[in-house]
Amino acid sequence: MSEEALAEISPGAGPSAVRKAPVHLNSSGLRIEYVEGKGRGVYACREIPAQTLVEVSPVLLFSAVEYEEHGKHTVLDHYTFKWRDGRMALALGLGSLFNHSQRPNVSYTIDTEQEAIRYTTTRRILPDEELCIFYGHKLWFDPVDAEDCVTSDSIEERDDGWGGLASLNDDEEMAAMSPLEDWPFDRFEDGDPHDNVPEEELPFTRLKLTPEDIEEEEMDAIRKEVAWVVDLPDPKYTATMLKWLKQSGFDTPSMAHLKRVRKLDGKMSMVLTYKHEHPETPALPEHMELSPPYTTPVPKTAALTMTSLKLKSTFWPTIYAPRKKFEPEPWSRGKVRWACEAMRAVIKVARVAGEKGELPIAAYVPAPFDEETKVATRMYEPISAHDLRRSACHPLRHCIINLVRAVGELRAASTHSASKSPVPQLTPIVDVPSPSPNPAQELALAVDQVDVALSPSGPQTPSTESQTSVQNGAHYLLTSLTLFTTHEPCVMCSMALLHSRVKEVFYLFPMEKTGGCGSITCVPRLEGVNHRYAVNRWKLGDEVQEWKEQSGLAIDETCDA
Repeated sequence: MSEEALAEISPGAGPSAVRKAPVHLNSSGLRIEYVEGKGRGVYACREIPAQTLVEVSPVLLFSAVEYEEHGKHTVLDHYTFKWRDGRMALALGLGSLFNHSQRPNVSYTIDTEQEAIRYTTTRRILPDEELCIFYGHKLWFDPVDAEDCVTSDSIEERDDGWGGLASLNDDEEMAAMSPLEDWPFDRFEDGDPHDNVPEEELPFTRLKLTPEDIEEEEMDAIRKEVAWVVDLPDPKYTATMLKWLKQSGFDTPSMAHLKRVRKLDGKMSMVLTYKHEHPETPALPEHMELSPPYTTPVPKTAALTMTSLKLKSTFWPTIYAPRKKFEPEPWSRGKVRWACEAMRAVIKVARVAGEKGELPIAAYVPAPFDEETKVATRMYEPISAHDLRRSACHPLRHCIINLVRAVGELRAASTHSASKSPVPQLTPIVDVPSPSPNPAQELALAVDQVDVALSPSGPQTPSTESQTSVQNGAHYLLTSLTLFTTHEPCVMCSMALLHSRVKEVFYLFPMEKTGGCGSITCVPRLEGVNHRYAVNRWKLGDEVQEWKEQSGLAIDETCDA
């Protein structure tokens, strides 16, 4: 709130007590400034791009009893708000100096793990412009820009759902403003963050990608290939034909899961080779009187279970090779909370995009959950992007393409200098070269879609050695990183994620007519791809369509996301 308003409540706390703003050092280009009629506020020293993290404020937490007995009787009562666990919180740093505006240019997210609040610009900030947040609708003071307000009904219709810090004291308003963000993400707020969450209780479903994951225990699930087969009129031909197979080159490892000879109704047959490996009819030994080869479907993989064995053997005798059942990576409650926060964030980006007239489709890459991956990938802050096809009038400006592009630009801008020691790495990571000359338009698009730069150290000049490594093509942009998106990626975006070597993808809404991660196809499951990333679909239940409509994230079912 403004200090003029505070002076009316707490004598001595107004502008007469503080006429000069203190010197404040901030690497994001912010300063504290005193303005007559408003008091202190946060202003930009330079132009700041949209979606830039400008402040991370630690919070000071008070127990409910402590606050009731002491804090509420002091000036702190006008700066504190209710934390998610019921305690009262005071934002330190610049957090308590952001003034209120009916049209804010800064949003915030609450980081319960780090006990901090992260402030991000929602649009481009001009030099000397004040940075403001939205406190909510139930204000205890008269806002300076009150004349710009519209009716309360229209405010509620346009509410972006982020609310304001001060208004969080009111439980009723909190409940009215947060259901969209909290459902279906609010089931994991309580409990020990180190406890593992059972697979069936996870908020998402993992798609199985490889034959080792798929047990094929239903007839429709059996994966088949067409093969050449020849009937053997006499059992004594078996040994001769097996010897001929080795000499002919047909005895390849691709059929190791099949038994070569089948006995059925008193007749023996031998499988020769796959038709796709030998399209023409195989030429049989001339000295043997055999009928011409014919084709038949055979199982593509070995049987992992007895049920699968019985089904596959109806096509052709198959090897039983039981393996350890699919055991996915365990997820702790803390990591599930991390994923829920990421989904909340991507929903907000998509909704803001929709309000601006864009397609409400967004992608988001958070900082990795574990510190080792965070250091190895140099991903210290999240990155987000939304769809730009409407404003850019360009059919390829999908949110995932924009995000991958933005990551490339930011990696180029945040490379480490040669004087620094190499950081530990999970996978080989090298720097990418600087952008080509005259990149103004290209960089503008990328930066506008990015929450913050990858490295806290800021831009540096890439070393000659690192540029040489790049020329060898050893770097992939999303290696070891997780991507969250509102809608199932289309085939083009799914392939872009594969080429970027993303670790895993989470999406909210399946796109049955266009999706490339499980709907019309599953790109990382395709044969011949040189990388497979995990695909996870969020569990929304029967309410998915209604929730999609209410959230403002509904798009045409034929749209490529």
